[in-house]
Amino acid sequence: MSTALATLLEQAESERDQIQAAVQRAEEHARRAQAQAEQLDGYRGEYQNRWSTQFRQLGAVEILHCYRSFGDRIDEALVQQQQQIETAKANLERLRQRLVAAETRVASVRKLIERRELERQRVQARRDQRQTDETAQQIRWRASQAESAQH
Repeated sequence: MSTALATLLEQAESERDQIQAAVQRAEEHARRAQAQAEQLDGYRGEYQNRWSTQFRQLGAVEILHCYRSFGDRIDEALVQQQQQIETAKANLERLRQRLVAAETRVASVRKLIERRELERQRVQARRDQRQTDETAQQIRWRASQAESAQH
């Protein structure tokens, strides 16, 4: 394998490994964002249940206003969290596509190295065969010369 191809393969593998690590980080980020959204949604449900019980006991307008205001903020936080999840998923998909491209490049470089090695072996086999043929021809020629000299 030539030094240039070895360097190219090493570079392609390094790039693939870096992208693979980025994919793993992006997957973890997406999981955390989803977990945070689920936690926020659970909190919203608990908050609604708690305040609906409170409204049955006290129906003050100020309490209702606070409830709705805070509920709206929770809803806004959920919307923002969903946007973060979508962004994380889009980033993850983009990285996965880059990973596939990097893996394809590594495979292509390996295939090129394999083809070059096979070609080198074919050339060497032809050289060896030519050398063997020339040696055999020289032996036959010497044998015929020796036979002619005896007669």
